Amino acid sequence: MAMPPVRRDSERRLYTIGALIALLVVFAGFAKTYYLKLAFGTPPLSLLQQAHGLVMSSWFVLFLIQVRLIASGRRDLHRRVGVVGALLALAVLAMGTTTAIVAARLGHSPGPPPLVFLVVPLGDMTVFALLVGAGLWFRRRSDIHKRLMLLSCVGILTAAIARIPIPPFHAAGIPAFFMTTIVIVIACVAYDTVHNRRLHPAFGWGALLIIVSWPLRLALSGTAAWLAFATWATR
Repeated sequence: MAMPPVRRDSERRLYTIGALIALLVVFAGFAKTYYLKLAFGTPPLSLLQQAHGLVMSSWFVLFLIQVRLIASGRRDLHRRVGVVGALLALAVLAMGTTTAIVAARLGHSPGPPPLVFLVVPLGDMTVFALLVGAGLWFRRRSDIHKRLMLLSCVGILTAAIARIPIPPFHAAGIPAFFMTTIVIVIACVAYDTVHNRRLHPAFGWGALLIIVSWPLRLALSGTAAWLAFATWATR
């Protein structure tokens, strides 16, 4: 039985709103250091950082474009642009991983020792790879594909959230940044569940992956095995 038009429109609204929120969070987090850095006079960025910013920004913009193509009935164009999206996803993984390793090698960290903190961005890239990979695998199952791709965007917002210039928020530290990401993820899942009157498995398993990844990263970060790996990776 076909989904009623009202429910279909409501579901499409979720993806548009999710894409816009992701873009706004990314802009708010990196406005001073990337998008509006000339206005704020922040330190210059390396070529790697500039490339990383461009690739990541392109991913979030492309997701919004893909969402709107579906909403406007252009599935044919959505599929063609999807080829670019798959290549861009590989670029996100390559740039995100490389930038994280170089930052750890240079001793950059928001607080914890760089080798310990490296588990956070590499964990983001691992979760991103799993969600996008599964999303592309199920590209012919639109109900699964769109949910996993949305989670691939909102699930990696922590880096941007951590840079939003709100002093009380920063005082709460890394747990607050993690929890904010999780709240956004749960809000997307809750909206979809209420409007479709059931929890879709793709949202259930995808959200669980994001949520469980955080305590797993924290548990792994201080182990001898992780420090040995991080030391090897940053040589």
